Amino acid sequence: MADSDNDREQHSLSMMYGTYADILFVLFPFLVIGMQRLWDGRLYDTLLQPDLSIAAAILAGLAIGKFVLGLVSNRDLGRYKERIVFFIALTLFVVLGPAIILMLSIVGNATVPGFVAFAQPVLLIIAISLYSTAVSISNLLTRFGDVTRAGSSARDGDSSTNRARPAPLDLPRRSGNDSL
Repeated sequence: MADSDNDREQHSLSMMYGTYADILFVLFPFLVIGMQRLWDGRLYDTLLQPDLSIAAAILAGLAIGKFVLGLVSNRDLGRYKERIVFFIALTLFVVLGPAIILMLSIVGNATVPGFVAFAQPVLLIIAISLYSTAVSISNLLTRFGDVTRAGSSARDGDSSTNRARPAPLDLPRRSGNDSL
C-alpha cells in the first residue's frame, strides 16, 4: 500500500515537472524577446505587442490537444465526456478566440488600446492554467484506462500485466477478410 502511494506521488510529481517544463519551453522565446526589450528600455512595449497573445494561443492549442487525447484514450468515460468537451469549448472561447483576435487587432492597427496591456497577461495566465488542467486530466484518464484494462484482463484470466498495450490513437489493422 505504501509503495502504491509512493508510486502515485512520484508519478504526480513527474507529471507536474513535465507540465512546467512544457510551459517554460513554450515561453522561452518570449522571455528572450522580453529581455531584449528590457535591454533596449522598451519593456512596456512587450505588453502592447502580440507576443503574449501568441504564447497564449500556443498553450491553448496544446491544451486542446491534451483534452482531445484524454477524450480518445479512454472510451468508458460516460458522463465525463461532456465535461471534457466543455473544457475544450472553454479553451476555445476564453483563450484561443480572444488571443487570435488580439493578435490580428494589434498587428492591424497603428495604435493599441491600453487595456491590451492588462488583457494579454490575463489570457496567458488562463492559458497556463488550462494547459496544466488538460495535462492532469489527460494523464488521469490514461492512467484510469490502464487500471480498467488491467482489471478486465485479470478478470478474463490474463495474468500478464506487463504485456504491451497499444497507443491511445492506434487504429485497428485490417485483416485479410475485410472488404471495401
